[in-house]
Amino acid sequence: MHATHDHVIVTVGLTKVFRDFWLREKVSAVADLDLQIEPGEVFGLLGPNGSGKTTTLNMLLGLLFPTRGRVAIFGRPATDVSIKARVGFLPEETYLYPFLDARETLDYYARLFHQPRHQRRRRIDMLLEMVGLSSVAYRRINEYSKGMQRRIGLAQALINDPDLLILDEPTSGMDPIGTREVKDLIGILAGRGKTVLLSSHLLADVEDVCDRVCVLYGGRQRAVGRIDELLAREAHTQITTDRLDDATLAKIRDVLAAGSHELLDVSTPRDKLESLFLRIVEEAQAKRLVTGGAMAGGPVAEFLRTGQDDDQQGRLVIEQLVGAEPPVEPVAEPPPPMPSPAAQADEDVLDELISADERADKDTPPPPADRRPAPSAKKQDQADQGVLDDLLGGDRSEESSS
Repeated sequence: MHATHDHVIVTVGLTKVFRDFWLREKVSAVADLDLQIEPGEVFGLLGPNGSGKTTTLNMLLGLLFPTRGRVAIFGRPATDVSIKARVGFLPEETYLYPFLDARETLDYYARLFHQPRHQRRRRIDMLLEMVGLSSVAYRRINEYSKGMQRRIGLAQALINDPDLLILDEPTSGMDPIGTREVKDLIGILAGRGKTVLLSSHLLADVEDVCDRVCVLYGGRQRAVGRIDELLAREAHTQITTDRLDDATLAKIRDVLAAGSHELLDVSTPRDKLESLFLRIVEEAQAKRLVTGGAMAGGPVAEFLRTGQDDDQQGRLVIEQLVGAEPPVEPVAEPPPPMPSPAAQADEDVLDELISADERADKDTPPPPADRRPAPSAKKQDQADQGVLDDLLGGDRSEESSS
């Protein structure tokens, strides 16, 4: 198998063997895996627990080194840091900082991609609405249920508008509403030409959204191909009509028997349980019933549907109209430094003392004119004159006594 730059993901003989302390082979997690994933394709990795799905994803992300074989992402090694900005990843477990709220979490990940502040705020608002967490955006992550943590984890995987989205059990712990929204989102991203790699053991999820699948068991590839090809039952023919009465069914059996065929099954089509559940929830929301959990998600974020933020679209229109150079974004002035808590406390005490003195001055009536203190400029002269009077007075008393 030859890797080309037209493929988003290529693996050739990818193998991972875990060894013990003595370097003896302990577990062969992935063995001789060959994959080619095209741009705009939704590719599914299927398999029971322990089949090597998560190990394969970790090697694709450069988090694990393969024992042998090679892997390329966008035509470059998986360990190349330059491709990380084009990849979004939702791990099987939501590893987020528990004491940050949803907004702080998304802001942190957006800063890792060096996004400007106005872009971060706009994308955070759109993503929170999309995943249904706008009403609980200021609650800490450790207060979220598992399904709500998966929702915020999905939002952080999309904050950089990735070209390759890798999802490891994305609907684990989610309610049917969140599951349906994730499926719809995957379809929209694929329509924009983005590539989605979905790892799951929930067959219904994979069947609904994937173009091709690879079935793993024991770390080895057991089947790979398009969904319709793998699920087709060539030995049977299915005919769907409106409801038939018994007489018509009897005629059909006679026709089939004349051609050496047998009517194997006659049944009434059933709706999916997912569809029934979604209808019930929609009716409850139409009645405005209160819930303390996640709400139904809003529309898909604009930058995920179109690939452009609102400010980018506006700039393109202006550039086309006036043919001007792209405007330079003004640098925001830093806010004035905040006083320290100790300095603020001292200022509060001084304000209270000054206010108390002013109140005392207002409540105390002014003294009589003859008792009012002299101006401050004459205080020292009055003190000196008093000392002289005391000395002269003492001398006069001695003369009178003699």
